[in-house]
Amino acid sequence: MRRTLVLFVRAPALGRGKRRLAREIGDVAAVRFERRMLALLPRRLARCRRWRLRIAATPDRALRHGPARIERVGQGAGDLGARMSRAIAGCPPGPVVLVGADIPAMRAGHIAAAFALLGACDLVFGPTEDGGFWLIGARRRQHLRSSFAAVRWSTRFALADVLANLPDHLAIGFVERLSDVDDAEAYRRLAPRRGF
Repeated sequence: MRRTLVLFVRAPALGRGKRRLAREIGDVAAVRFERRMLALLPRRLARCRRWRLRIAATPDRALRHGPARIERVGQGAGDLGARMSRAIAGCPPGPVVLVGADIPAMRAGHIAAAFALLGACDLVFGPTEDGGFWLIGARRRQHLRSSFAAVRWSTRFALADVLANLPDHLAIGFVERLSDVDDAEAYRRLAPRRGF
């Protein structure tokens, strides 16, 4: 059974995506940050041979070109939960880890830790400082669709809402808490050290 890592991305475009960040640092700086992450993360995460990297992008036709070893698929329609569920369900059999593309501190070691936890856990989460999550991993996928229902996305309740939707019998694990870049404070704290 093959391990699959899904990098969940929105193609950088002025006026789309990262709206809270763009309001605070400007559209051009926000797009520059997104482009830098899209250049950095696939290189950083595709080097490891312990998993196969797949990029799930929106809009669906975005990011179709690049190294042949990295598969690219569209996210399809729907809210964030529907698109994440579809990206995970579309992977080959085996454990799947899905990560966001706005986590400058993310390294291959974090992904390896998540796959290791899936040996004993049904689901694994990487919490963020703001109450969301930067990673979700699944050993089997049958519980994911319902776990993403009625979630207050982009709020401090996102992870708590997903966890509340899960059946009690599931074994849940957590990897390291990392910061995502959703606002100017996180950008100033994380991005300058990484050349954004």
